[in-house]
Amino acid sequence: MGDPRHELGRAAEEAAAKLLERSGLRIVARNVKLRNGEIDLVCRDREVWVFVEVKCRQERWDDGPGAAVSWWKRRRLIRLAQGYLKWMHIAEAHCRFDVVAVTPRGDGRFEIRHIPAAFDATGTV
Repeated sequence: MGDPRHELGRAAEEAAAKLLERSGLRIVARNVKLRNGEIDLVCRDREVWVFVEVKCRQERWDDGPGAAVSWWKRRRLIRLAQGYLKWMHIAEAHCRFDVVAVTPRGDGRFEIRHIPAAFDATGTV
């Protein structure tokens, strides 16, 4: 049996991906591992590349999942997105950075909140 936290994280990412697909985004890649880290989801919203950070936090924690995306984490995701675009030989790209906040409920379901354009390439909200 695997680590329950990893299983919860995978289930949260799957739920986030389904929500994004239902809202019209196309999932291009999942769990993209680059030298300096991992991008949870890479999507397309028409001509825009969307880099998604999925955060899953327990309801009993004081702050919501979106609060877990610190300045440092935003900067890292921006750098990872730059590395991904370079790796894929994409010179000109319109990008967006989204957060999907996932909170598990006691009944086994998730409360999911999509925050489009949660921050910009400067790392600010």
